[in-house]
Amino acid sequence: MSDAGVRIAGGCLCGALRYVASREPALMGLCYCQDCRKASGSGFVPFMGFAANALHFTGETRQSRAPAFRGGEAVRNTCAVCGGLVFGGIVGVDVTHTIYAGSLDDPTQFRPSIAIFVRSRAPWALLPPNLKPFDTLPD
Repeated sequence: MSDAGVRIAGGCLCGALRYVASREPALMGLCYCQDCRKASGSGFVPFMGFAANALHFTGETRQSRAPAFRGGEAVRNTCAVCGGLVFGGIVGVDVTHTIYAGSLDDPTQFRPSIAIFVRSRAPWALLPPNLKPFDTLPD
């Protein structure tokens, strides 16, 4: 698939924190880990993984940090104004970022193919049958 003309955009609830992606995401899926459940207040977080150089962010963020599965810290960025959860990673440091699909302007651009941390899935959280499940992270 060619990335020519790709434009994926989104942001927070109030519009103060925005992003634009110039390329397709490397992966799309649902994360059922406990941290994502708590951060979202839901059974999972729908996410899209992008190369950092494919994204442009505008607006001020507030960061939260938690231990990451493979060591280090998982950094989540919310809007400093409304608190909306928008993306993961540190701009200017990380080579990839996670965009939370609920922040998309056009939700039809989200087409998940994997489910991660299914071992941590709450029993009431649905797991769509068309997703490839992983107990933790794919290799």
